[in-house]
Amino acid sequence: MFYERQADAKVRCFLCNHHCVIQDGRRGLCGVRENRNGTLYSLVFGKLISMNVDPIEKKPLFHFLPSSTSFSIATVGCNFRCEHCQNYEISQYPKEHDDIPGYDISPEKVVEAAIKNGCKSISYTYTEPTVFFEFAYECAMRAHEKGIKNVFVSNGYTSPEATRAIAPFLDGNNIDLKGNDEFYKKICGARVEPVKNTIRLMRELGVWVEVTTLIIPDYNDSEDDLHEIANFLASVDPSIPWHVTQFYPTYHLTDKPRTPVQTLRRARQIGFEAGLRYVYEGNVPGEGGENTYCPNCRELLIQRYGFGIRKMKCPEGRCPHCGYALAGIWG
Repeated sequence: MFYERQADAKVRCFLCNHHCVIQDGRRGLCGVRENRNGTLYSLVFGKLISMNVDPIEKKPLFHFLPSSTSFSIATVGCNFRCEHCQNYEISQYPKEHDDIPGYDISPEKVVEAAIKNGCKSISYTYTEPTVFFEFAYECAMRAHEKGIKNVFVSNGYTSPEATRAIAPFLDGNNIDLKGNDEFYKKICGARVEPVKNTIRLMRELGVWVEVTTLIIPDYNDSEDDLHEIANFLASVDPSIPWHVTQFYPTYHLTDKPRTPVQTLRRARQIGFEAGLRYVYEGNVPGEGGENTYCPNCRELLIQRYGFGIRKMKCPEGRCPHCGYALAGIWG
């Protein structure tokens, strides 16, 4: 899907915002879409590298069927090259090897597995779901027929064409908004504006969006960086939950320590000052920044510890104290 043929058996891919021009016999930046004599093929359709049952809070999605489980799947490949990728063994695999690992499974079997495991949703996650778009699309259509919701956990580089195609079957999307344009160019091999455009478009199309920013000391933790992200999200929709998350050293980015909790607290404060109604601290269980409070009366509605919920007063998404309706998708 999403390519056009060009002269000399080249193709231009429109699946993501890189818009790769791919020569015959070569692959795109993602490493999993290959041009064979002017026809672009997905190398990962039905070839999963990972399947797990996860709490939906792990995505993280805090306003999407809280306390439910999500059947989570991934193939190898990614259209970014993030220096701090936590799943680099599978996301970067096709860029370092010729083969495409994974086990074969049909979309029907994925949906059956989700139902068998009592999951209320399927999450396309761990690597970038855009790069296995065709398979995610087929799964998502079949899941909706069975009353199962669909979730992307994404870097937000999906093209507008692909975004519009998946939106009717996509219920939620946690999108990383990682930093400013220099951060994207230096650390990820991408640009920031397409990500912002995807956040806007997903919300316009009715997909529930939550946003995560992994805060890395000295890279994207300045007051200016945090104000820019918070103000942008508030301009799109102040009900978008913003997850400001602790970094830990990994992959190629090991020269910085874990993010101090006080930095996360300041980021959370900046989010609220910008007008955001829901801001959460991530990767620091027990610090209190994971809880959901009523934006109207400040009643504690959901008490969390890590990926678990200890207490929930609003299973239907409404504050029992003042009646305020929380944004999101509830039970």
